[in-house]
Amino acid sequence: MRRLVIVFSALATVVCGGCVAREAATTGIDAVGDIFLAEGVTATLVVASVDGHIVITHNAERSVLRFSPASTFKIPNTLIALDSGIVDSRSSIFTWDGVDRGIESWNRDQTLATAFKVSCVWCYQEIARKVGAEKYTEELAALDYGNQSIGGQVDSFWLDGSLKISAVEQIAFLRRLYNHELPFQAEHIEILRQIMVTRATEQYTIYAKTGWATTSPQVAWYVGFVESAKGPWLFAMNMRVDRPEQAKLREELSLRSLRALGII
Repeated sequence: MRRLVIVFSALATVVCGGCVAREAATTGIDAVGDIFLAEGVTATLVVASVDGHIVITHNAERSVLRFSPASTFKIPNTLIALDSGIVDSRSSIFTWDGVDRGIESWNRDQTLATAFKVSCVWCYQEIARKVGAEKYTEELAALDYGNQSIGGQVDSFWLDGSLKISAVEQIAFLRRLYNHELPFQAEHIEILRQIMVTRATEQYTIYAKTGWATTSPQVAWYVGFVESAKGPWLFAMNMRVDRPEQAKLREELSLRSLRALGII
């Protein structure tokens, strides 16, 4: 497949095979750069076609740097939990132990679907302790997920900086997920897809997960894929968080960028 790399600046590139979307990409990528510049944030965004023929990158240098995945790890972790039989449906219950963890939405019984939606850390820590270090080591290797490290704490490795992944690697994982190339049952992938839906309109549906790594440096994530009449597209965005209020921009800036690229 003939591939063409178009370099707009030190921060933005488009790679396309056949260049079907070159005009839209060349117009949109400059707008994406302006979106992040206007907010004064340091970020990367990788948008790719599912077949890998088109890859659009803002800040290519940052796109290959690894950071803690934080709650974006709930995507593979949900599949691991289902595969291990720890949960069996989106309605599987996690019973709250009554401990106030400082986030109101966590202080109640959860289903798998709500735990994913509100990023309930204690629910997924409960899963992690049941999965165990040996199983995670095997699964991360099979998934080729980031640096594949679980460190010394089985219930916090995706939060404490032991496990790290880049935006480019997130895209590679999401592509295997979307194409059903991961070693998981189709029914488990369908359960995950259902709970990943964050926006559903007549024009498009977005399947995604946020994350906020509070290790140093702090990093906010928004990763997933979008389906529309224009086809499926994968995306992975991370940004440096210098002030807590910036974290809320992760989803907003990603959606604005997808619009600028003409994807939604």
